[in-house]
Amino acid sequence: MASENAPALAAALSRGPVVLDGGMSNQLEAAGHDLGDTLWSARLLVDRPEAVTEAHLAYYEAGAEVAITAGYQATFEGFARRGIPREEVAGLLGLSVGLAREAARRAHAKGVARPLWVAASVGPYGAMLADGSEYRGRYGLSVAELERFHVPRLEVLAAAAPDVLALETVPDTDEARALLRGVRGLGVPAWLSYSVTGDRTRAGQPLEEAFALAAEADEIIAVGVNCCAPGDVDAAVATASRVTGKPVVVYPNSGETWDAGARAWTGRSTFTAGQVGGWERAGARLIGGCCRVGPEAITGIASALRAA
Repeated sequence: MASENAPALAAALSRGPVVLDGGMSNQLEAAGHDLGDTLWSARLLVDRPEAVTEAHLAYYEAGAEVAITAGYQATFEGFARRGIPREEVAGLLGLSVGLAREAARRAHAKGVARPLWVAASVGPYGAMLADGSEYRGRYGLSVAELERFHVPRLEVLAAAAPDVLALETVPDTDEARALLRGVRGLGVPAWLSYSVTGDRTRAGQPLEEAFALAAEADEIIAVGVNCCAPGDVDAAVATASRVTGKPVVVYPNSGETWDAGARAWTGRSTFTAGQVGGWERAGARLIGGCCRVGPEAITGIASALRAA
């Protein structure tokens, strides 16, 4: 079930833009944590949960109103490879929501007066594989098989009472269909966010087709894109708004490119806070950053949106 704050988030989107946080992994790395591991940031749910709370707090203090949990790569299957039993994994998934809640409590105690929300991250199947396939999709699995993978995690996360489920970095329409089926009846609102290149999903489907899947889904309160190049956002926002009539969520990465073999980012950043005004005018209502977008950039986004 959703938290008591969930309706307030949906209401806030009807009034204007809400600021998301930035990349969890880069914030943890900046604090000195090694994420060169197939579990990525999810490893710290086991080893250093306090570090996750501190990362969330940094974003709340920077101006974020929504923290996305460290559960992107947290799956029953991924933790099982480390010998962690299912009941313990369920506890870790619930902990990911609790750590963000604790960060919100600390932020309020330190004088942050605005409402703060928690989005439970639900990464794609490819994130569990840790081979970069979340940027390709087309895993060779049916929609039903993908649904069976996602539902147990969705149920555990819903039981932890986040304000919203972040169905994020979805590379293709098959996985979107599976996730949309999976959230039915959970009682928690969700957003659906694709990873894209140009006007297509990473698997090559037209964005009009991809966004249309969520148009009639009552559970979905926003549709959009994340972990894409900033230059791909403008057209995606316009398409998502036109096709679905729902608020749009956008949180691109820095514009650098992920090298899955080297497990490193290459290229240069093209992200600037000056871009967000155009996204907001086109219909974006949840706006933040993904990989390599840190607290300073989130402060810039918050300032730009206030000015707009």
